[in-house]
Amino acid sequence: MIRLYSTLERGKVDFESVNTGKVGMYVCGPTTYNYIHLGNARPIVVFDTVRKYFEYSGYEVNYVQNFTDIDDKIINRAKQEGKDPIELSAYYIQAYFEDVLKLKVKKATNHPKVSENISEIIALVAKLIDRGHAYTANGDVYFDVRSYKPYGKLSGRDLDELQSGARVEVGIIKKSPLDFALWKNAKEGEPAWDSPWGKGRPGWHIECSAMSEKYLGLPFDIHGGGSDLVFPHHENEIAQTEASCDCSFAKYWMHNGFITVNEEKMSKSLNNFFLLREILSDYDGDVVRTFLLSTHYRNPLDFNSQKLGEYKRSLNRIYNTFANISASKLQGIENSVDQEDMLLKIKSYRSGMEDAMNDDFNTALTIANIFDFCREVNSYISSAKNSVDKIVLNNAEKLLQDFAVDILGIVDLEKAKVVDDDTLANVMEILLEVRQEVRKNKNYALADLIRNKLLAIGISVDDTPQGARWKK
Repeated sequence: MIRLYSTLERGKVDFESVNTGKVGMYVCGPTTYNYIHLGNARPIVVFDTVRKYFEYSGYEVNYVQNFTDIDDKIINRAKQEGKDPIELSAYYIQAYFEDVLKLKVKKATNHPKVSENISEIIALVAKLIDRGHAYTANGDVYFDVRSYKPYGKLSGRDLDELQSGARVEVGIIKKSPLDFALWKNAKEGEPAWDSPWGKGRPGWHIECSAMSEKYLGLPFDIHGGGSDLVFPHHENEIAQTEASCDCSFAKYWMHNGFITVNEEKMSKSLNNFFLLREILSDYDGDVVRTFLLSTHYRNPLDFNSQKLGEYKRSLNRIYNTFANISASKLQGIENSVDQEDMLLKIKSYRSGMEDAMNDDFNTALTIANIFDFCREVNSYISSAKNSVDKIVLNNAEKLLQDFAVDILGIVDLEKAKVVDDDTLANVMEILLEVRQEVRKNKNYALADLIRNKLLAIGISVDDTPQGARWKK
């Protein structure tokens, strides 16, 4: 049973899907006016991992992550650069895919854009007006917050306290300073679409309500995003969606913690952010992804480059285990005397990793279990001598494949691969036999020369009690 922390319930709950065997997930994506920074990358990686674990657990997942390609920030950036806002956004959407691919992020089932869902947004705004939850003012359309009685239920904020602390924006005619824009009247030089209220464009919050309903239906299972979106974005999404249909919206709300720099939230507004692609120019994607999953997703994660260096070194232990398994399989036997004992240990480790992920997707504990398992496997290979068991090795490799590669995505299997081309394997077997004879004759200089020459072309040779092993 998967348990997750739901912001709405303010505690862990048992996950029960709206539709048996299926999971509908909507995660707020980036506003595409710049390259994504490391803070943007955290929810992308976190919810990609959540999605993959649901798939591992047997669910069919419909995963939706939007792109906000119409927004004040995009319009302002486009004006500065003399570009069309939609074209500017398209450029950064393409850059997004280039960046997250290096983090082994799987494409969503759907990646809707605001500009391609205008008709659905207009229809939702019209429904809210018809139901008395929205009103027009000088070509704009606003949601009447007071018309939705449960407003504040996600964030726990009191409506009267919000009201007393709010200010009415200059030049805006609203019933209440808390009312928010569903549709904005067109301004000269900005992208605009025809609507019953005149030319204009959507407000920020309405887009996610319209697109999540279109691609997932109502209600759906999980709505996710960064904790900075709880209020007002997700609060407003709940209000406008549930007011439009008298139905529930998302069953569970999940929010990841901030990335901080010197314990201060990383953000573009504070100018303390690190672009993901800049970090990826210095560190491989597996290292960055490990860093992002090394702390429980609800906790803050403080950034420093020293941590990335540490994870780079730590990951080598997993890669070495993959290599040891691959090399050992070439010399392994089947049905060894200690096979059953080791298979039971592998089963126990799998259960431990599943328990960690079932407990609110505890990736930090899962990673720790993976490192413990690698020590166990390497110890087994070293002690088994000439009786290393192929079935044990296959099961161990499968466990690492499932969790380190497929779910957590912290290992790039291409980097872990031992060259297994039959011809090369045969050549290496002959070469290692020759090298062993050289060592028997105590010609260690020639043996070292062979090893160094192989290392120069990317093949390492390790001398173990069971004989020499090679890996690429």
